[in-house]
Amino acid sequence: MNAARPRDGLPGPVEYNRPVPTPSRIYRTEAVVLRRQDLGEADRLIAVYTPELGKLRVVAKGVRRPRSRKAGHLEPFTRVQLLLARGRELDIVTQAEAIDVYPSLRTDLIRMGHAAYAVELLDRVTVEAAENEDLYRLLVHTLERLSLGADPAVASRFYELRVLDLVGYRPELFRCLNCGTEIRPEDQYFSASAGGVVCPACGSLVVDSRPMSLGTLKVLRHYQRNTFASVSGIRIRPEVQAELERLLEDYLTYILERRLNSPAFVRRVRRLLYSAPEANHAN
Repeated sequence: MNAARPRDGLPGPVEYNRPVPTPSRIYRTEAVVLRRQDLGEADRLIAVYTPELGKLRVVAKGVRRPRSRKAGHLEPFTRVQLLLARGRELDIVTQAEAIDVYPSLRTDLIRMGHAAYAVELLDRVTVEAAENEDLYRLLVHTLERLSLGADPAVASRFYELRVLDLVGYRPELFRCLNCGTEIRPEDQYFSASAGGVVCPACGSLVVDSRPMSLGTLKVLRHYQRNTFASVSGIRIRPEVQAELERLLEDYLTYILERRLNSPAFVRRVRRLLYSAPEANHAN
């Protein structure tokens, strides 16, 4: 596992109300809703990610009833302020007030798909009650970028690389992971199991290495070393964008030992909306 880079390249602070330490069984926290699941006849089990408490599973009682005031505040990828009561097994949502519902994400299928991917990826790379404020800030800024009109593909690739940094799987892009030589400006190979670039001389020696163009290597390095403001303005050739998407998806699949659902949804929507031929990428 490669060491995660600390904070450079991450977005600035997200303003939020910090949980107030109290001996009471009631506490407040801000959160982003990751997913929900029906529970019983009227309740829901909600997974949320918080800045200082990490990922939590909480119960929203009665939220599926027609008159529930909490229902609209607990939709996926909503940023919300919660009042929670400590329960015997799972804490209970007693109040929920949306801070931002990102309305533009709910009317654009492509942006909705990328927002769903952002929360699904965070959900899969984290465990419960493991606090990581940088991950929370990154998620909130990514949802804001998608909502405010940033290129969804650029926002997602940048997000993926920052998530990999923060969870300890930063890909090595400057030295061959097989022989240790410095990577030269030419087409290379990428190995998910090794965790980064393999030089042409070693490409055939690493079982899962796959070709990677020089253009893709340059974009990965640029994304890895710079802020979103610096990378958002560059134009990327469609073939490089497609290679970036496949490479990072395969790397994350190797790490997670499963494929995520959202990328396939985004590709289906792209095909329907734009009728653009895309490389067949198995789910």
